[in-house]
Amino acid sequence: MYWTLELATKLEDAPWPASKDELIDYASRSGAPLEVIENLEELEDEGEIYECIEDIWPDYPSNEDFFFNEEEY
Repeated sequence: MYWTLELATKLEDAPWPASKDELIDYASRSGAPLEVIENLEELEDEGEIYECIEDIWPDYPSNEDFFFNEEEY
């Protein structure tokens, strides 16, 4: 399983919180690339509910990673 920023952004608008099956269904219906669906299928399914993309890919960059504090300049 590998995630890239481009693949992970396909799940930004997913109906969080969601189970593995709900995420796979969402990815299929929204036309996400096959790699996204394959990555989701590789998740261990213990009935876990995922609250956000960070639960799936902990290294997912947040908005804070892209913006700087404009008040400092």
